[in-house]
Amino acid sequence: MRLILSILAFGALLGSCATPFKDDPIRTDQDRFFQSLSQLCGQAFAGRMVTDHPNDADLKGKAMIMHVRTCTADTIRIPLHVEDDRSRTWVITRLSTSSNDGLVLKHDHRHQDGSEDEITQYGGQTTTSGSAIRQEFPADAFSKALFEKTGRPNSSLNIWALAFDPGKTFIYEVTRPNRHVRFEFDLSQPIAAPPPPWGTTSGK
Repeated sequence: MRLILSILAFGALLGSCATPFKDDPIRTDQDRFFQSLSQLCGQAFAGRMVTDHPNDADLKGKAMIMHVRTCTADTIRIPLHVEDDRSRTWVITRLSTSSNDGLVLKHDHRHQDGSEDEITQYGGQTTTSGSAIRQEFPADAFSKALFEKTGRPNSSLNIWALAFDPGKTFIYEVTRPNRHVRFEFDLSQPIAAPPPPWGTTSGK
């Protein structure tokens, strides 16, 4: 019954877009995706990496928690906890200006003292309308320059994705040629919220 109600609630949400991008139909699914993600605000969910690649050996088998911690009309911050490591936060921003629409995904990486990691604020902006349950973010110019500077040129080809399996799973993916990373989180069973991410100040 709980799963059925979750699916019905998700469907109802998708049917009622609150603030379309300038009434432009091509952006409606992005807005619905953002609003659906906002509905998870305040909740935390357990997950794990479901892919297996030698480059990800440090994440294999580790417990993960995504916490949809703060939401505003234009920004959602989701700390990602990997066991005791609280260094990562996903930041999803909704754009709607005269020259720029879409969604942006950034990765905010911090040290325990709150200072930024050398590899931080990378990500990308949507280049297609996507769908109400999946959005993709090809690496942007800032990220490509950062990856080149830090000796990670292959990462310049990254495409990040966020997706829902309604009422069941939230998915985070990274793909590029010969590379695929996928995390899955159980949306059917919210868990207790973890401590705030490293470097967090009040309200973030």
